[in-house]
Amino acid sequence: MKTWCICGGGSLGHVIAGVLSSKGNDVYLLSDRADKWENSIFISSCKGEILNGDIKIKSSKAEEVIPQSDVVLLCLPGPFIRPTLKKIKPYLKDDTIVGSVVSSSGFFFAVHEELSTEAKTFGFQRVPFIARVKEYGKSANLLGYKDSLAIAVENVLDKESFRKVIEHNFSTPTILLPSFWDVALTNSNAILHPSRLYGMWKDWNGKSVYSRQCYFYEDWDDVSSETLIAADEEFFKVLEKTPATKGTLSRILVHYDSTDVKSLTKKIRSIEAFKGILAPMIQMKDGFIPDVKNRYFTEDIPLGLMFIKELAIKYNIETPTIDKVINWANNLPK
Repeated sequence: MKTWCICGGGSLGHVIAGVLSSKGNDVYLLSDRADKWENSIFISSCKGEILNGDIKIKSSKAEEVIPQSDVVLLCLPGPFIRPTLKKIKPYLKDDTIVGSVVSSSGFFFAVHEELSTEAKTFGFQRVPFIARVKEYGKSANLLGYKDSLAIAVENVLDKESFRKVIEHNFSTPTILLPSFWDVALTNSNAILHPSRLYGMWKDWNGKSVYSRQCYFYEDWDDVSSETLIAADEEFFKVLEKTPATKGTLSRILVHYDSTDVKSLTKKIRSIEAFKGILAPMIQMKDGFIPDVKNRYFTEDIPLGLMFIKELAIKYNIETPTIDKVINWANNLPK
């Protein structure tokens, strides 16, 4: 498994392409903006390293990069997962493994429907890196590693060997989870981002402007923390009813080493890798307004939070906080 195709040209696509190449893999790129990429990519790591990567082939055509790939890794927002699976399907080898850095926006369900329930596939429980593009197609910043990674793997004969491949290539201790449900449902982006959006702009009337573009994490407030903790509680009530393996996911307060609203706010504000990340806003003539077309709105709510709500309805579980956030988002001016 030395030939990887990265699908998508976002922040994670940049960083993962550079990291994989620096590990000695042949890296291909499938992207509608492939023509904007250089042949080499440089990654500045939070560890002080400069990782030099080469892109062997970059193309917008699946037939030019998919047939020779051992692993195809989707680094894409949720709305693009299903169309990309359809695009690559005719060119996949029988033994190619298809994965996604984001599994909580319907990846495994899309694979089952678009490829096959027998497809060789894997997904991360949480994204492996905190990443930001520096210069598109040329360089990016790896702002943070995770302490450990958790993946679910389906229909791969030697899952332990594949786990070792991930652990080596991503330079992070990696564990195997028993079921794809363990990565398909997480309390990461699906509730983290919507809770923060609500905390920042719950009173926005669609017309007023803000004097500055605030920081998504450094300006985190208690309303956001309170919403996140309550949504997390509702999420776990839903999780307990699903086939997900119990105990594979930590509560938000545990994950962020916090005990209550105040300590969670302080913790999130202090995380070094989160610093400098601006809230999704659009600059107007006299200030800033929320960017409701940003992926935090278009992916994390309809594909993340709404999926949790659908399961809550199925299992007859009340979710007043999740309902409040969804209703607020649905009533925003588009």
